[in-house]
Amino acid sequence: MPDPIVRFDELITALKQRNFRLTPQRVELVRLIAASEGHPSAAQLYAKIRFRFPTMSQATVYKTLTLLKEMNQVLEIDLRDDSHYDGNRPHPHPHLICLQCNKIVDGDMDLDPSSIRKLEKTSGFQIVRPQITFYGLCSDCRQGG
Repeated sequence: MPDPIVRFDELITALKQRNFRLTPQRVELVRLIAASEGHPSAAQLYAKIRFRFPTMSQATVYKTLTLLKEMNQVLEIDLRDDSHYDGNRPHPHPHLICLQCNKIVDGDMDLDPSSIRKLEKTSGFQIVRPQITFYGLCSDCRQGG
């Protein structure tokens, strides 16, 4: 995981370059994303911020996450009922998702750019967001714990 302070500065700089208004609420959201060790959902981020900023809307969280996603600063992991976000490894990489507890783990495997280009050529698709997800059971759920 990158240094949360360095990652925070990178995210703030990217938002400033887009002239995005940096309210205290948005700065706190960016701080949470930069310090996140997992893959929080928008609802989880909102719940953490709401205690400090009770008037903040969920729309602000979603709007900020959408902009960061468009800027390739966060990676959206689309689950059945909710999206989760990876703000520390925004480049395409595989995720392993537990079908029982919904735990998300980063896969330690690079996506080969030449394979992606070959797939584009053979399919006719322009791939704009490569994402590989493996579904299974995490070690805790496999052991019944």
